[in-house]
Amino acid sequence: MTKAAHAGAIAMWRRVLGEAHVAEDEATLGEYSRTTAPRWTRPCCILYPRSTEDVQAIVRVASQFNVPLYPISRGKNWGYGDACAPGDGYAIIVFNRMNRIIELNRELAYVVIEPGVSQGQLYEYLRAHAPDLWMDATGAGMEASVVGNALERGFGHSRYSDHVLSIGAMEVVLGDGRVVRTGLSHYENAQAAHVYQHGVGPSLQGLFHQSNVGIVTRVTLFLPPKPECFSFFYLTIEDPTGIGGLVEALRPQRMGGWVQSAVHIGNDLRLLSSMIPYPWEAVNEHPPLPPDLRAALRRQQKVGAWNLSGSLTGPTPLVRAQKRALRKALRGVGRVRFINDRTLALGEMLTRWLPIPRLAQRVNLLRPYYDLLKGKSADIFVRGAQWRLRRRPEHDPAHPPDPQEVGCGLLWVSPVLPATGEAAETVVNEMEPIFNRHGFDLPVTFTLAGERTLICVMSIMFDKSLLEETAQAQACYDEALDRLFALGFVPYRASAQSMDVLWSASDTFWDVSRRIKRALDPQEIIAPGRYIPPAADE
Repeated sequence: MTKAAHAGAIAMWRRVLGEAHVAEDEATLGEYSRTTAPRWTRPCCILYPRSTEDVQAIVRVASQFNVPLYPISRGKNWGYGDACAPGDGYAIIVFNRMNRIIELNRELAYVVIEPGVSQGQLYEYLRAHAPDLWMDATGAGMEASVVGNALERGFGHSRYSDHVLSIGAMEVVLGDGRVVRTGLSHYENAQAAHVYQHGVGPSLQGLFHQSNVGIVTRVTLFLPPKPECFSFFYLTIEDPTGIGGLVEALRPQRMGGWVQSAVHIGNDLRLLSSMIPYPWEAVNEHPPLPPDLRAALRRQQKVGAWNLSGSLTGPTPLVRAQKRALRKALRGVGRVRFINDRTLALGEMLTRWLPIPRLAQRVNLLRPYYDLLKGKSADIFVRGAQWRLRRRPEHDPAHPPDPQEVGCGLLWVSPVLPATGEAAETVVNEMEPIFNRHGFDLPVTFTLAGERTLICVMSIMFDKSLLEETAQAQACYDEALDRLFALGFVPYRASAQSMDVLWSASDTFWDVSRRIKRALDPQEIIAPGRYIPPAADE
C-alpha cells in the first residue's frame, strides 16, 4: 500500500460516495484509531455508504488500488477491537447511514434491517409499530449494532439468545463486488425467503459469521413474540466456590426445556464493577481486592458471591409449572425469587414513598436486568469499563460515555465450555491466580446460552493512561489465553489481539478457510487478518 494508492482510491471514493461521505481529517482518523485494547492502528480514511450499491462500488475501487477494507457496523465492539482495524492503512467502512428498517412482518415475527440499525433504534421502532413483538438485546448499550453482534455469534438473554439462529437470510457483497443472497432469498419471489434459513443446496450463511469473506448489507432477523406471561427470576449465593453447584442444578432445567432463556451467573466483581468506583485507597493502590474486602463490599451493595438471573415465558399455566420445577431444582442451592411487572412496579412505588434504603438498592439493581430480558438494553452495563480509571469522568449515571473517549482499557477473555460444574470451577480456579498475579481482579460471567454450553466472559479492565498497567493487561491476556488453550477451552469470539493464537495450530480447517477466502475475495481486500489467516501466513 503506497501513498499514491491511498490517494487514488480516496479520490475515486469521493466521486462515488460524494465529498461528505469520505473522511480523512485528523479528528475523524483519530476517532477510529481509538480502542480499549492496548494496541491501536490508524486508518487511511473512513467511508460512509448509503446502499448496497455504494458498498459494491467501494469494493471495486479497493480492488483497483489494492487498499484493504475494514467494515464495521457502529464501532461499539468494545473489548474485542472496537472500531479499530487489524492494521494500519485500512479504509474503514462505517454503516451509520445504512440504518434502515426495511420490512416488518408482525404475523411471522421478523424484520429486515441494515447493519447500522442500533439496539435502541429497533427497540423504539418495535414499541411504536409492533408492541406484540420484542427483540433480544445485549448489554452493549442502546447504540450498539444489532447485526454486528449477530455476525460475531453474540448472544442475548431471551429464548432467542443465540443470535446466529435468529438470522433468516443475508445479503452480502463479496470481494469481487458481486452480491450473494443466502437461503432462498436469491430466488425471485420465493415465498419463504425470509423464514427458511437453509435454502436449497449448500448452506452459505455460516460463511459470513466471524469471517472476512464478504460484507453483510442486509439481514432478516427473527423476533420473539411478546409472551402471555413473563417472570424474571434471580438467586444469590454467598459461597465464592459455589459456581459448580449452580451449573449442575441449572443444566437439567435448560436441557429439559423448563428454562428456555439464557441464564447468566455473574460473580460479585461483575456486579460491583458497574455499581461503585474501584476502592483504590482500601487496597493501597495494589490490587487485587483481598477476600475480606470483597465480602464487605458484597454486604454493603447487597450482592452475592454469585448472582444468577433469567426469565420464564409462555402461557400462564406453563410458567407456573416452570416456577415449581425451578424452585425444586435450586432448593439445595439457594432461594430463587420471581418478579413480574406488577411486583417490580410495586417495589418502585414503595421506594418513592417510604425510606427503605435496602429495598431501593435492590429495585435499582434489578431494573436494568429485568428490562434487558424484555429486549431493552441499558447503557448502565457499559459503565463497568470505567472501574479501574483513576479519574472517572462526570456523567449521567444512566448514560455513561463511550469507553474509548475516556481512556478505558478493556479486554474480554471469553472461552466456551461444556455446561458442567467441573468445567466452570476449573476456569475460575485456573484464571483467578493468573489475573491476580498481573494485578487484576477476575470479574466473570457464565452464561448457559444453550442447553449444553457455557459461555464464560472474563474482563481485564485497566487504565490506558498508565503505560505499566496497560502492559500488565496485555501480559495477563496473553497468559490467560495460552492457559485456556492448553486446557482445551477455546474462545467463542476473538479480537485482533488474539487472532495469532487462533491460527497457531495450522490445520485443515484454516487451510480450507483460506481457500474459501481466496475464491470469494481473491485480492484479500476485505478485512485481511480478521479470523481467517492471510495468505502470507501460508
